Amino acid sequence: MSAWERSSTARVIPPARPRKLAKVPFVELADGRLQGVVSSGSDIGRVYVSSVAAGTHAFACSTNNNRPCGGARYSFCNHVRALINEAVVQYGAERVARYLKVEADDGDVTALGLASAMDGRQQAGDTAAAAPVFSRFLRHLAYLELAPTTAPLPEMQWFPSTRAGA
Repeated sequence: MSAWERSSTARVIPPARPRKLAKVPFVELADGRLQGVVSSGSDIGRVYVSSVAAGTHAFACSTNNNRPCGGARYSFCNHVRALINEAVVQYGAERVARYLKVEADDGDVTALGLASAMDGRQQAGDTAAAAPVFSRFLRHLAYLELAPTTAPLPEMQWFPSTRAGA
């Protein structure tokens, strides 16, 4: 077992390239999906929760209050495409391709190549993943509002402390 596996901290992988957070403020590879929050292009107060499933490439896109995206009909909407683009910036195209189990045509391992290599089908009515993704996004936003400090945050202490004789 390596040293980082024995510690109570998780290894942080630096982003492949710095990202701008205005369009896609939250992106993650988790729960067998590429998923995240994408800002609306037309309404500053609206965001979309978009996802692409690993392997099947089934996709879902809905607003933060579970209204379906109007552009996600038979192929990826602009929100899903923006999510894929930012995932490639954050994690690198090779890692995203491995996670989603995509074999890009002619070795075109770019965001556009990955999107065109996936034959995703819309998951009708599948909004089950949207709530936890949006909740994690809001939790991350709450940390941005905290004043800078070196004191420990109780909710970030994942393991109970054990003292001898306690």
